[in-house]
Amino acid sequence: MLWSLGQPFPVSSRHLEQFFFNVDANSPLADAHPTDFSQTLFPGQEYNNARILDFQKVHNFVSNTVSILQADAPNGVARSGPSVLDIVQHFTERWNELKFRKYKSDGRYDWLQYPHDKLAAPNEPVHQLRHRDEWLEKGRRFRQRFHKGPEWKPMDDDHPHLTPMGSCKVQVVRSCSDWSHGVLKESSIQTAYIELIREAEHYIYIENQFFISNTGDYGPVQNRIAAALVERIVRAAREGKRFKVVVLIPEVPGFAGDISTVDDLQKILAATWRTINRGGHSIYEEVRAAGYEPKDYIRFYHLRSYDRINAPWPSFIRRMEEQSGITFHQAQIALAKQWIGVPEIWAQDVVEIKEPDVTKEGVVVPESVTKTEEIRLPATVEEATATIEKFQSSAKSLRDDHQVSDSVAHHALADSTSLLDEKWLGSDQEELDAYVSEILYIHTKLMIVDDRRVICGSANINDRSQKGNGDSEIALVVEDTDMIDGVMNGEPYKVGRFAASLRRKLYREHLGLMKPESVEIQTPFKMPAPTPNPDETNDIGDKLVRDPISIEMENLWNGTAQRNRAIFSELFKTVPSDTVRNFEQYKKYVPKATVCHLAPGQSLEHVKKRLCEVRGHLVEAPLDFLIEETGIWENADWKGLNPTLQVFI
Repeated sequence: MLWSLGQPFPVSSRHLEQFFFNVDANSPLADAHPTDFSQTLFPGQEYNNARILDFQKVHNFVSNTVSILQADAPNGVARSGPSVLDIVQHFTERWNELKFRKYKSDGRYDWLQYPHDKLAAPNEPVHQLRHRDEWLEKGRRFRQRFHKGPEWKPMDDDHPHLTPMGSCKVQVVRSCSDWSHGVLKESSIQTAYIELIREAEHYIYIENQFFISNTGDYGPVQNRIAAALVERIVRAAREGKRFKVVVLIPEVPGFAGDISTVDDLQKILAATWRTINRGGHSIYEEVRAAGYEPKDYIRFYHLRSYDRINAPWPSFIRRMEEQSGITFHQAQIALAKQWIGVPEIWAQDVVEIKEPDVTKEGVVVPESVTKTEEIRLPATVEEATATIEKFQSSAKSLRDDHQVSDSVAHHALADSTSLLDEKWLGSDQEELDAYVSEILYIHTKLMIVDDRRVICGSANINDRSQKGNGDSEIALVVEDTDMIDGVMNGEPYKVGRFAASLRRKLYREHLGLMKPESVEIQTPFKMPAPTPNPDETNDIGDKLVRDPISIEMENLWNGTAQRNRAIFSELFKTVPSDTVRNFEQYKKYVPKATVCHLAPGQSLEHVKKRLCEVRGHLVEAPLDFLIEETGIWENADWKGLNPTLQVFI
C-alpha cells in the first residue's frame, strides 16, 4: 500500500502568535498571451489539469502536458511564533527517520537536531522523545529565536520582529506513524475536527478537497467526522436552535476520464455520496432518520468559473505563424528556454507539446486525449528571445491586440466594467469557440467554527489523511484572543478577528463581492509573515457577510449558488447535473462539443448576456446526479471485499 507525505506545515504551543491568510481574488482560466508571452502564469508542467490528463514525464520539466485550462482554489496561512519550532521538529523527525531507513551510513546527509532549548524551555514534550539526546550529540541544529537560553546571542541578520507578536493561540496537530516518522500512530487531526464540531455553537464552514467519512461502523471508511456532524445537527434540531453547516468540495474528483467509464472516478464519487446522501447511513439519511430535514442544517456547494481564451485560430494565430515563420508552439518552447536559462546540470534538447484532440464528444477519452509534437529547444536564451519577439511582432501588421483582454474571468467579481464592454477582433464564431467554463478545483483543507476557531493544514477529510497510519499530514488549530464585534443569527456575538476575517473574505470571493486583483499587483495579503493584513471589517462587502446564519445571508448564498448553477448548466451543459439521474440520461445530456466549451446552437448575444449574470464562483452541488445508478455505491467495494479501496478513501 502506498501512502504519501503532503504537509505544508504539528504539536502544541502555548504562546500567542501572529497569523495571516491569503485568498485568491481572481481565478483566470485562460493563460494564452499571443502578443506578450511574458504574461504567462504557468509555463510547462508548472500547470496541470488532472481532470484531463495527469502529470507526464515530469523530468522533462519544460514540456507542456495539456492546454492551459482549470484553476486551483487553495487558501493558505502564514504564521510567526513558537509553533514554528514544532514544525521544525516535525520536519526533523521525518528527515532523521528517512536517513535511518535509507541513508544511515551516507555522509552526504547529516542527522538533524531539534531546535528547542532544554534549559530555556524544559517542559516542551519534545524533550521526552527517545532520540533526543542522541541527535543532540551528532546532528546539525537549526538556529531559533524563541527559546532564549543562556547561550542565545542575536545576529546581524535576525528578523526585526524577534519577539512574537500576535493574539492567536495555536495547537499543531498531525497524522503520522511509524512508516513516516518512526513514532506510534497519531491521529490528532481527526480528534481536533471531531472536538471542534461537537463544541460548535452556531455555525461550521468547511472547505476540503475530499469529503469521505462515516456516521458509524458501516463499511470500510473508518474516520468519524461525519458522525460528529450528525450528532451536532441532531442536537441542535432537538433543542430547536438555528445551526448551519456549509461544505465546499470539488465538483468532480481530480482524476482524468469520463465519469461513466472510469472506475477511479466512480470510487471517489461513491465514497463521497455515501458520506453525504446515499448508501443507507449517510449524513442526510441519518438526520432524516432522526426526524429532521438535513437541508435545513447542512448543504454542499462547489466552485466554478468561466473565461475567454484570446487565441482566435483562423483569423489571428494562424496568420501570425504564416507571417513570422514560427509556430505558436515554437514560441511556447522558446519561452520555456527563457525560464530555464542555462541549466547547471541538464536540460532536454527536444520538448514535447501535447495537444488535446479536438473531439465533439463533450467528455474526456483518456486513450485519445492528446497528440504529441516534438520541438527543438533553442540553444541559447538569446535565440529564444529572438524567436518570441519575431512571433509577437508579427501581430502588429494584423491588428492591435492590446484592445482584447487575455482573460475576462474578473467580471464574475465586483468589477467596475462589464463583459459586454470587452472587445473581440475575431469573428462571432471564434468568440463563441473561445468561451470556456471549468471547475475551480478546491485544494483547501479548512474548517471555521463560529467565526472563532480555525483548523487549516494539509489533511483531507478522508481516511488517508485522518486515520493516522495513512498519509502523513499536519494542521494548525487557531483560536484568536483578539475578539471583535460580530453578529450571529441577528444577535451581537463576539468573534475572533482571524477566524471571522478569513471566513468573511472567503464569502466575499465566492459571492462575487470582492474586487478583482491582478496577479501582478502586490498586496499585503500576498506578502509573507509578519506583514500585517489590512483591517477590512468596516468594508461594505464585509458587512454584507458578517452574519453567516441570518435568513438574509442564507438567501444571498443559496440564491447566488442556484443562479450560477443554472447559467453554467444552460450554456455549457456542465457535469454533474441534477437533471442526469442515470447513464442513459447522461449520454443524451452531454453536448456534442469540445470539453469545457459552450454547448452548440447558442447566439453570442445570449451567451454574453447570461454570463453577465454570473456572480462569484459559488454553485450548488447537484446531489441527485446519477442517483438511480445504485451499483456505483452499492457493491462489493463497500462490503469490505476490495483490499485496494484504501488507496481511494
